[in-house]
Amino acid sequence: MWEVCQQQAQAGSPDLQEALLSKIVCLPDHVSNKLQGKNPPIFFPQNYFPFLGGAVIQVLQKISDSLRGGLDCSISFVSHVLGKVCVHGRQEEILSVLLPCLTDLTKSDCIWQRICWRLVECVPDRWMEAVLLGFVQRAPGADVLSRLLGNLVVKNKKAQFVVTQKVLLLQYSHTTVVLQNLLGYLSLDSLRRALLVKVLLELLETWGSSSAVKHSPPEQQQYISKAILICLSHLKEHEIESCREELLTSMMEGVKCHLDSSLPQIRCLGMIVAESISSKINTDGPVLKFQYEEDDEARELKSLLVQTPPFGVVPSLPDDDRNEKADAALPSVLESNKKSCTAAPVMPGDESDAELDSDDDLIPYDMSEDKELKVKAPVYIRDCIEVLAGSEDVDKWETTVKALESLVRKNPAATREVSVELAKILLHLEEKTCMEGFGELRQRAQVAVLTTDPIPVAQYLTSQFYSLNYSLRQRIDILDVLVLAAQELSYPKSHGKTKHSDAPKPSIQLLPGSDSSKDWRRIVDERIKSKTRRFAMGRSQVEVAAVPNEFSSVAGHFFFPLIQHFDRPLTTFDLLGEDHLVLGRLVHTLAILMYLAVNTVAVTAMGKALLEFVWALRFHTDSYVRQGLLSCISSVLLSVPKEHLLEDMTEELLETQSWLGDVAEKDPDGDCRRLALQNLLLMENLKKKLKTVPS
Repeated sequence: MWEVCQQQAQAGSPDLQEALLSKIVCLPDHVSNKLQGKNPPIFFPQNYFPFLGGAVIQVLQKISDSLRGGLDCSISFVSHVLGKVCVHGRQEEILSVLLPCLTDLTKSDCIWQRICWRLVECVPDRWMEAVLLGFVQRAPGADVLSRLLGNLVVKNKKAQFVVTQKVLLLQYSHTTVVLQNLLGYLSLDSLRRALLVKVLLELLETWGSSSAVKHSPPEQQQYISKAILICLSHLKEHEIESCREELLTSMMEGVKCHLDSSLPQIRCLGMIVAESISSKINTDGPVLKFQYEEDDEARELKSLLVQTPPFGVVPSLPDDDRNEKADAALPSVLESNKKSCTAAPVMPGDESDAELDSDDDLIPYDMSEDKELKVKAPVYIRDCIEVLAGSEDVDKWETTVKALESLVRKNPAATREVSVELAKILLHLEEKTCMEGFGELRQRAQVAVLTTDPIPVAQYLTSQFYSLNYSLRQRIDILDVLVLAAQELSYPKSHGKTKHSDAPKPSIQLLPGSDSSKDWRRIVDERIKSKTRRFAMGRSQVEVAAVPNEFSSVAGHFFFPLIQHFDRPLTTFDLLGEDHLVLGRLVHTLAILMYLAVNTVAVTAMGKALLEFVWALRFHTDSYVRQGLLSCISSVLLSVPKEHLLEDMTEELLETQSWLGDVAEKDPDGDCRRLALQNLLLMENLKKKLKTVPS
């Protein structure tokens, strides 16, 4: 290599150099092909390429000595060797030797710094990405990276594209440390800071794109959010001022797109990033503040806004210590911000006014022996209706809400006389006081009414789901109640009575922030487990007494009205448009009702209708809706008898199988791919069972 470097300075033969390059990089392959199983250990790739890295350091040392002696030599051949080794996938082996040596040599020697810069600059464009990624991933910090690469991204268009576009916008597998190294490198030189601002605006444009939010996986959106927060942490006040309008516009567009998402993770990302942007552009005025769960992911994202210690100090700290200091700095900064926002100094004039208005001269009443008056709970259902419909007595209203569920279950005959009226009152019931657990009490009462008189109440609720003048919250409440009541009706009566409050709720829950796909996998796993035969020694389980399935006769009243009018937009309700969150809940509700209808008379008709429903929505852009559609397929395959699947739904199943194959390969959402694969396995098992059944 040293001889070629000397020849290049004197315009040596390019053909010879190309041949030598190929032989040097591919030497382990050539030797192993000739010697077969007798290859010496030094020619194993894991040994050869670190050895080659040591040779590169020796050549660079000779180049350094020549430059100090005033002699000309070229470094491009060494750059070609480095580039070709990296593009062959041996970055780790060669850079594990090169990077530590170059890091030490460039600390205080400007000639070594220039040699290192030229080493990377002379790498051909076709190999630049592999070399650059190797340096970024393995550099111990942004200051070291800046020392090794110099202003490469300013001089080389390919390097600029890799750093500002490919790594940040087209890839999302890199760690947070890599992002911090890369964006920190851009922030450490005045020539590169313009690229930092440009990168931030491009990241915000992608973050605020509704198409990107819908079609990119959550992992990529989290990656982009981290990059935005790291960029914000490096911006200076004058840079923020220069692009304040662009930041504000991007924030408003992006937070709307994220809050429209059905996935809680995406909504939380949007809120955190919007809060961070708002805190940067409104340092003196009011800032955005959202309510969300402070989990580990949220804390990690917020910690990215806090600058680490000065870059000159970073290398002397271990990584663990550096992370601990960043974590320790965050609470103190947040605490100081909170105090500065909330603390209001009391002026002397205010104190005197407070003394003048003091009530110290008034003698308080002696209330030590006072007793709280207890309101008697209602005894009859009609009394409850009167209180809930128009009573102004708050204590009586609270007592009635608490007692209603047990009263309904104790008096089924009286409940059936006014069931629809009571269901209507409960559906429109609003909280009058700050009553603890009001939502759950109201929901339990609705479930009790529905299970007591299923058909008329189910007809009322399903008709109201598609009616005008209901909020999205009320429509979701209807779905919740239908699911919980169907679950209770399908279980043995003793189970429903004794363990009603502890019954595991399927995917539809009271709060809209739940991820139902996880519960659906649990439901499907339990269903598969129940169909698995196990041979084992030991005491057999106690069998539950067989009782009629009360959901069997009413399943159609729960299911078919919900599936009828989904494609008819109303003035205030458009399931196929902006109300896709409710559509996702509806799809999951239908999947659960289908699962609970196993062994019922209507299950085949329900399965056929559900497959047609899924087929109409299979290309929906919202991942939460697609997860529900795939759960519907699982329900059909597990609930409908296999003979009926084969006889009545052959064409639908073949079309569904083809669609599932596409989803398993191409869907951007990981949960959708996993559910599609699970459905394909269920279909394969179904085929095997049908082959084993004698004709």
